[in-house]
Amino acid sequence: MHTAPAHDTGTPAPSWTVGDITVHRIDEVPLPPATGRWLLPDATEEVVSQQAWLRPDFADGDGLPRIDSHSFAFEADGLRVLVDTGIGNGKPRANPAWHNLETGYLDRLTAAGFPPASVDLVLLTHLHTDHVGWNTRAENGTWVPTFPNARYVTSRTEWEFWAGYAMDEPRRQMFHDSVFPVERAGLLDVVDVPADGARLAPGLRLLPTPGHTPGHIAVELTSGDASALITGDCIHHPVQLARPAIGSCVDIDPQQSEATRRELLASLAGTGTLMLGTHFPPPTAGHVTAHDDAFRLLPVPPAHGAGAAQR
Repeated sequence: MHTAPAHDTGTPAPSWTVGDITVHRIDEVPLPPATGRWLLPDATEEVVSQQAWLRPDFADGDGLPRIDSHSFAFEADGLRVLVDTGIGNGKPRANPAWHNLETGYLDRLTAAGFPPASVDLVLLTHLHTDHVGWNTRAENGTWVPTFPNARYVTSRTEWEFWAGYAMDEPRRQMFHDSVFPVERAGLLDVVDVPADGARLAPGLRLLPTPGHTPGHIAVELTSGDASALITGDCIHHPVQLARPAIGSCVDIDPQQSEATRRELLASLAGTGTLMLGTHFPPPTAGHVTAHDDAFRLLPVPPAHGAGAAQR
């Protein structure tokens, strides 16, 4: 198996405070350097290098965007919530960087105070391979739900789209090992997400952000006068703030994806809402500000854990 490094389980998970909510980043694996250029083909060396603010955190000296795989965990209104579940361990995947991983993800999740049995909600922004992998784990030669006491939630539009999609073999494999076992266990909730969002609990709302997939959702948190938004894949990398027209090579509807991205960034700019990027490398979070005819990210280091600002 491919063993993937990430921060030591003895180091507290990076976390940010949103009012009374503490959001923890649960690291799975930094993705190979070539991932950013493959995923965002229009994020060329020239384009990335024009944005000096991306270096050194979000891009390397050669203009390659850095991309991570991680989840976010938090407690809101008494619910213990996990947003997206990464790639997973020991799963056969067509992408060599994802194939048969062996990471300490569950140890890090537990160390952050979220042992699998304690999780109440697993929110799936969409049903792509690198967002559903830890839905299940291997037990006695079969795939069983990793979070046996949780409700797994995705949008009805997302579920119905894939139900009618002509899947290739790698995607069928992913659904068979990471999605269908959750459905068979009776743990999957498919919810309607209207234009104004779906409120799951006080301070927790799902927002429709279509384009990358038809039923893609982002996750909004509010507590007191503070707010945060977890992007999923409607925004993969901060370079897309400077160039919102840059899309992913796996966007199902590129035009809708760009329109969603522009609308979302405009709604966040200058508001003080903390944006948490599902694939953003450390420092991962920041505030959106308008810049010229586009946007920038003003990074916000974690309050605690790896990469926390020195006090």
